[in-house]
Amino acid sequence: MNPGDFLRIQAETPLCEYFRAGAAVCRFSTNCEHLLKAARETFWSARSQPDSADFSIRLWVDHADPAQPPWPKPYVRGLGDLVFGGFDAGSSMLANVRGRRVIGRFSPAMAADTAYWKTVIFPMLLSVLAGSIGLVELHASCLARDQRGLVLMGPSRSGKSTLAMALTEVGFRFLSDDRTFCSLNRGQLVAWGLPRPLKLRSDAGAWFEKFRDREPTDIQNGERVFHFTPRGHLDHQRIAECEPRLLVVLERQQDDGFRLTRMKPSEIRRQIETDLMAEAPDAIQRQAATIHRLLDLPVWRLQYGGRPQAIAAQLAHHC
Repeated sequence: MNPGDFLRIQAETPLCEYFRAGAAVCRFSTNCEHLLKAARETFWSARSQPDSADFSIRLWVDHADPAQPPWPKPYVRGLGDLVFGGFDAGSSMLANVRGRRVIGRFSPAMAADTAYWKTVIFPMLLSVLAGSIGLVELHASCLARDQRGLVLMGPSRSGKSTLAMALTEVGFRFLSDDRTFCSLNRGQLVAWGLPRPLKLRSDAGAWFEKFRDREPTDIQNGERVFHFTPRGHLDHQRIAECEPRLLVVLERQQDDGFRLTRMKPSEIRRQIETDLMAEAPDAIQRQAATIHRLLDLPVWRLQYGGRPQAIAAQLAHHC
């Protein structure tokens, strides 16, 4: 480091790899093996080194920073094309949305917290950049059968994760939980997800044997949850992307039941656009083409209640 290099312009980030976010390619560079490991476990690796990248992430770890967990609630603010994210007193990053570049400085302890990167920082970063790299982010889980995607949409506590878990038990392959990114790749609609764990609430023990008589130990958004990483039986079911064929909007009810009704495109459009971040005009135009293709898909409202395995079996039959 040169004396007085407050912005760390001269910081060296010799570790570099390329990853995929949907159809977009990311150049990721850092000086920390822990961060490179977190990136490998979050993004899908590019099959080969491309001639150029669609966006870049450059993160430097300051080994003199003594910060330790627990981490405070992230602070995010935007001004024009710039979005700032603060994660503690010394760890932060700055994203240039129009330039599709991210730089950041982090403490060694935060850099080593792989779970925090996979569940908080990287998902937040991708949400910020989504529009500028041609992605539409859906508050949805996604599964597939023979590369044909089933997208489960709905507000928090509508049962997306629980139903996704149950669907893997009736032959569907797991793609993403809670966040699904869609884009057009050579004219084809593609859904893509972060390889992050399923988040299941404490009542999962009532439905799934593997969680029975266990207490959740992870905390997310102030709530104790199970983070279940697909391994063993589910590992072969994980896929990187699929072609969405059906959108299902979940409405959870207290009473047992299963009722599917068709929805108008205008109803689902409002839900999709409400969840999107504000974007520059050129990003909005790129997203509009993807949203138009999403609205061409069959859309159903599922009003349901009861045992998730029974609902999954009925939904699989209708699909």
